[in-house]
Amino acid sequence: MKPYNTLLPVLALSCLAAPSYATETEQDLAAQVAKLSEQVAELQKQADSPAISFSGRVQLDYNWFNGAYNANENGSSGSDLFPRRVRAAIDSEFENWDHTLLLEFAEGTAEIIMARVRYSGFDNGLRLQFGKLREDISLNALTSSNNISLIERSSLADTFSPYFRWGASAYQYNKDNGLRWALGVYKNDAFGSDGEDDSGKLALAYTGRLTWSKTSADQVWHLGAWHSQRDMGGNELAARVARGELRETAVRLVDYAAGGDVVALDSLRQSGLELAYQLRSLTVEAEYAQRTLNTFDNSSLLDGTDHSGYHLSVSFFPGGQQRPYSAGSAVFGQPKDIRNAWELVARVSQLDTANAGQGTDVTTYTLGGAYYLNPKVKFMANLMHSSVSGAGQQALSGEEDSGTGFAARVQYLF
Repeated sequence: MKPYNTLLPVLALSCLAAPSYATETEQDLAAQVAKLSEQVAELQKQADSPAISFSGRVQLDYNWFNGAYNANENGSSGSDLFPRRVRAAIDSEFENWDHTLLLEFAEGTAEIIMARVRYSGFDNGLRLQFGKLREDISLNALTSSNNISLIERSSLADTFSPYFRWGASAYQYNKDNGLRWALGVYKNDAFGSDGEDDSGKLALAYTGRLTWSKTSADQVWHLGAWHSQRDMGGNELAARVARGELRETAVRLVDYAAGGDVVALDSLRQSGLELAYQLRSLTVEAEYAQRTLNTFDNSSLLDGTDHSGYHLSVSFFPGGQQRPYSAGSAVFGQPKDIRNAWELVARVSQLDTANAGQGTDVTTYTLGGAYYLNPKVKFMANLMHSSVSGAGQQALSGEEDSGTGFAARVQYLF
């Protein structure tokens, strides 16, 4: 009987202690749940805050040139070392909105290159954007300067694209049929226009681009067409429309007014075609574009005349790397996580602005190579040769009807 007498008090004490232990456990669990709820609320708060990121680029260039590029100095050699681009970007995302602010820095100044606000909350993939935007003109012009295969874009891109302008646009990509369209309206303060006519009325540009693409793991087909109608408001069309694919030269080779005069325009219209094909590490791009002048004075000899040009380029990665293609933007990018890789490039381009006894016709051949140390650091070198003809050649470059140039670049992305 003694063992049972000892066990009974223990059982009694256990029964009395059980409610107290249960109460402490419930309190601990409640505290843990409260703490977890606070953490979840904090995470939700962070998720509702805009995601902000910073990036930028530094491109340091060296140019050497002679002949027609330096005709003002009797074709002797000239050279320069300069920062081609020093840019910083701030990007943010919040729900269905995103924003990009791209700034260009020079000595003592800063310029807004792009200031885009975009809405992407539509189920059908439609995108609306406003601000200072890149107009949808020319595949080469739309390719980021971070990703272009040669140091300078083609004369076609520099002649026909106004690059970034204030306005609004919409675009949409359809995965089912590979079609992408873009339409926009912009302030036309490009090509010599100040964005207003003589009465102070806003001068606008209307631009559209339609592309089709078909992509697979190894292959890309790209077809595109664009058109732009631009109110020039009676302003004079800028004479020197392109540099001849070398930045810091004494003479801009593509000059429609050489040997004649600049002309005031009521409007201009321009259109272009794009073709690109990629097979693994090989990419071929071709474009053609034409501009028609509608002069302010209908009796002008330049009324109804055209400026036209083309370019054809071939890019190849011996190491097998492949440029990614964005069907949603209809442009090529830089190979992902590229390291210790070479790219070889060749391009021929032509731009003809010769009409009514004035203007030049320029053909440029370029060979280039790039070495990608890593995704952030790239070294580039280009050798180009340009020939100049047309009624205005003598007035522009005298006895120098051709020129040779060399360009080198160090690029760092951050």
